[in-house]
Amino acid sequence: MKRSNEKSSLLFVLVFLLIVSVTFCIMSVEARKHHTKKSKPRKHQKDKGGADSGFPGPAAAPLPHYGSYPTQPGIFDVLSFGAKGDGVSDDTKALLAAWKAACKVPGATVEIPSEFKFLVKPTTLQGPCMPNLVLQIDGTLLAPPKVGSWPKSSLFQWINFKWLHNFTIQGSGIFDGQGSEWWSASQINSIQKKSKYIPDMKPTALRFYASYNVTVRDIKIINSPQCHLKFDSSGGIKVNHIRISSPELSPNTDGIHLQNTKDVEIQHSDIACGDDCISIQTGCSNVHIHHINCGPGHGISLGGLGKEKSVACVSDIVVEKISMQNTLYGVRIKTWQGGIGSVKNVSFSNIQVSEVKVPIVIDQFYCDKHFCKNQTGAVAISGVEFNQIIGNYSVQPIHLACSNEIPCTDVDLIDIQLKPSFRYRSFQQALCWNSYGKSQAPLLPSSIDYCLRRDGGSVKRIARSHEHIC
Repeated sequence: MKRSNEKSSLLFVLVFLLIVSVTFCIMSVEARKHHTKKSKPRKHQKDKGGADSGFPGPAAAPLPHYGSYPTQPGIFDVLSFGAKGDGVSDDTKALLAAWKAACKVPGATVEIPSEFKFLVKPTTLQGPCMPNLVLQIDGTLLAPPKVGSWPKSSLFQWINFKWLHNFTIQGSGIFDGQGSEWWSASQINSIQKKSKYIPDMKPTALRFYASYNVTVRDIKIINSPQCHLKFDSSGGIKVNHIRISSPELSPNTDGIHLQNTKDVEIQHSDIACGDDCISIQTGCSNVHIHHINCGPGHGISLGGLGKEKSVACVSDIVVEKISMQNTLYGVRIKTWQGGIGSVKNVSFSNIQVSEVKVPIVIDQFYCDKHFCKNQTGAVAISGVEFNQIIGNYSVQPIHLACSNEIPCTDVDLIDIQLKPSFRYRSFQQALCWNSYGKSQAPLLPSSIDYCLRRDGGSVKRIARSHEHIC
């Protein structure tokens, strides 16, 4: 009896061990299946980090629309978000997805890789984002080439950067606005007859709105329908070593346009376009522009200011160490009759001009039509220095046409050496009207010495009475 019980106990133990072993094997197989399924590699993913890679895994963040994550820590390559990069497929959604994912990660980079072309429709890349976001442009972004394919709601800019702080665009790549159809009057007229919504204004390529501490460097912007790079209601702007170009016959295509923007430095860049290389509009102050190659184009301009009796305020502008070739104007201040406000503390110095039609301009009778009605009142201009403007001109050396009611005051002409170009034979004499200030030799042509009126005490009081508006 005792031996029988021992046999039963031993049999029970063996059965129990067998059940435990089978259960463990099943659980192990299921675990291996689950691990294999989760470890399946994703498309476009070069290195997702880990113990063997030497890099930490990606930062924790909500996955974007396409379910991808950075190919390297903090790098958001648009190819990983579904972009084709063939120059034909619409890659707008992929760019937006990469942007939204990167926007949530401090120090992230949205990457536009080299050797690819990405067609992107008008879009807004919006903040606020985490600090130190970078848009790395090494490939090419293409705007829609056909005017009729632009949505009615997106005719003011191609790529709109909005509400950004501590943001950088950089790289060796290209923004191509593909604006040739916009420049053709016949194309525009034809499209207007078919679709009625095409306005006179053409889109800007890149526009920054309400953005601060922005850097744009090294990139190239070409063939914008209108302005290439615009800063509006922004501050703390740095533009370094960029190239802007469009054909000389492309109308109204400014290179860089500033409006209501403060604390700006634009340096070491090449700009060739159909209108102003750099245009400074109302609300701008503390702007420093230097080491710029400008031309062809219309030169560097403040204005036009005060259109339709509007208020214009511009101050503390320094433009220096500029080379201008084959431009319509050199350095220019232009205001509409009837405007209100002031332009003050402006310095143009060390400007080299070659084949420039009119190198030095103040025009308070600016008009972009065949006829403009004469009006009283003007934007007051004071404290303007032209220093070391040297080279040759093809039409007129200097044109100072100041308002009859509010003359220009404290205008200084220092070391002006302008010779007529040998390529042209008919020239106009220097025009000087109602401008007060002083001149200092050397002055060429010598008539410049008689360009400015000396006694401006009472006139200064008139001009200052208009500055309080700003």
